[in-house]
Amino acid sequence: MRTGSAVQYDRYGGFDVVELVDQERPEPGPGDVVVEVSVAGLNHIERFLREGRLQEFIDLEFPAHQGVDFAGVVRARGTEVRDLHVGDEVMGHAPHGGAHATWVTVPRGAVVKKPATMTFEVAGSLYLAGCTALSVVRGLRLGPDDTVVISAAAGGVGHIECQLARDAGATVIGLGSPRNHDALRQIGVLPVAYGDGEEGRITEIAEGRPITAFIDNLDGGDNAGLSERLGVAENRFVSSEDRRDLEIRFLRAPGDDSEAAEMLTTLGDLVERHKVQFIISGYYPFEYIVDAYEDLAEMHSRGKVVVGMQPVETGSRLHWYKSEKSRDLRDPVPRSEAS
Repeated sequence: MRTGSAVQYDRYGGFDVVELVDQERPEPGPGDVVVEVSVAGLNHIERFLREGRLQEFIDLEFPAHQGVDFAGVVRARGTEVRDLHVGDEVMGHAPHGGAHATWVTVPRGAVVKKPATMTFEVAGSLYLAGCTALSVVRGLRLGPDDTVVISAAAGGVGHIECQLARDAGATVIGLGSPRNHDALRQIGVLPVAYGDGEEGRITEIAEGRPITAFIDNLDGGDNAGLSERLGVAENRFVSSEDRRDLEIRFLRAPGDDSEAAEMLTTLGDLVERHKVQFIISGYYPFEYIVDAYEDLAEMHSRGKVVVGMQPVETGSRLHWYKSEKSRDLRDPVPRSEAS
């Protein structure tokens, strides 16, 4: 196969500016690899970038290409690449976007080998949410004496933070909608519903343990005030702006970013050893990528939404992709849950 397609947009805007354009299989530069993408993840921050809401941080050049997370198979390598071979399964990030495509060309340092037992669905959406979550939890230096509250605990970043915090020994209290409470319990989190009285519910479920850290994954609201009332030290409150800054850092990490590669390798190991259960709540064929982003934008997703580049799909199952799914119960969420 020598031709494929890629997501492209030539101006800031909503879903109406997204188009699928033809793509010829690229040739690698000396230090690059060409990967045939199997699965790519979707992230809210990529939508915000396309809508022009991050112009003060990232100045796009048009036409722009979308997508940072991906997993797939190496189809070509540059003359300087010695430690990867055609046919190797890899996962990684596209430093300048472009993962929402049949092929992506990236520097060798932007990919790591996919663990043999990891599915492409998980590998293809692990990078941005996983590196953000790992960076947040490492920064707090959590341990067995900590009790941490995490908002949007069932979201794409939040559910990874919860499990990393538990793996560090902390007790984890997860703020989320009641429809997500069973899922949070399954990963060892004490769930608490949003809304009036949440401070009292947190204190009650903590059973006398002091709240020592707070991770806020929500835009808006007064979680900074809630954290302060719970007695959390200012330097142990991670704001939604802090999280956004980390996402932007990893969204545009250069191909030779050794920290990003180390983090992705660590996350792959944690998933492979079942220390982290990575939730995929929506899987769409690539041609339905706008539907997938519309799904994500409704803020009902639990875990991650992904697109598969080569699923067996004739169009006869379109109603299934657009039907009500287990994660999408349409109950109101008081504030936007970031994934």
